[in-house]
Amino acid sequence: MKLDGKVALITGAKRVGAVVAAALADRGADVALSFNSSEREANAAAADVRTRGRRAVVLRADVSNPDACVSLVDDVAREFGRLDVLINMASLYHAIPFNELTVEDWDRQQHVDLRGSFVCARAAAPHMRRAGGGRIINFSDWVAASERPRYTGYVAYYVAKAGVKALTEALALELAKDQILVNAIAPGPVLAPDDLSSAQSKAVEAATPLGRWGGAEEVAKAVLALIDSDFITGETIRVDGGRHIY
Repeated sequence: MKLDGKVALITGAKRVGAVVAAALADRGADVALSFNSSEREANAAAADVRTRGRRAVVLRADVSNPDACVSLVDDVAREFGRLDVLINMASLYHAIPFNELTVEDWDRQQHVDLRGSFVCARAAAPHMRRAGGGRIINFSDWVAASERPRYTGYVAYYVAKAGVKALTEALALELAKDQILVNAIAPGPVLAPDDLSSAQSKAVEAATPLGRWGGAEEVAKAVLALIDSDFITGETIRVDGGRHIY
C-alpha cells in the first residue's frame, strides 16, 4: 500500500506512537492520534505531523470503553473522509504481584489491550472495505509472542498481549477477502522505561544479542514494512534485537 493521500489512526500517541506518526506523515499520510491521559504528548505528535505537510487531528478516547472505540474510528473517518490504516498501540504496562491482582485490574488490562484492539478493528473494517482494502497493525509484546512468560507480576499483561497475537491471526483470516491485511508488532528493548536504573539498562543490553536498545525508529520501520507489503498478513514481528533468542 502506498501511503500518499491515505489516512492512519494511531491509538496511544505517546513516545513510540509519536515516532510512528512522523514516519507515516513522511510517507504522505494524514494522521489521527488518540489519547486517554497523555494529551500534551498527543498534541506534540500532531504538531510534528503538520510540520511535515500533512493533516493531523487529536481525539480523546478511553479504548477500554467499546462505545468510545466506535466513536473514535467513525469520527476519524468522518473528519478525513476515509480510513486506511489502524494502528492499535494503546496499552497498559504495570507490574502487579499475583496475590494483589484484582478482577478489576485483570478486566482493565484485557479491555484496553485486547478488547480495545478488537472493537477498533471491527469499527474500522467497513471504512477500509469502502476504500478497497487497508491495514490493521496491532501491538503485542516480545515475551507474549515468544509464548513463554519470563517475568513475574505481569499475568494480566502477558495474557492480554498473547490474546492480541491470536486476535491478529483470526482477523487476518476473517478480513483477507476484503484485502485488509492484519499483522502485529511485538517490541522488545526499544525504549527504556523512565524509572529504569543505569544498571538495569545495561543488564537489558547484555541480555540482547545486538547489545543495545533499538529506539522507536525501529518500530516505525516495522510498521512501514507491514504497510508496504501486499502479501504479509497474520504475522507477528518481534522487534527486539534478538532478545527472544536468549
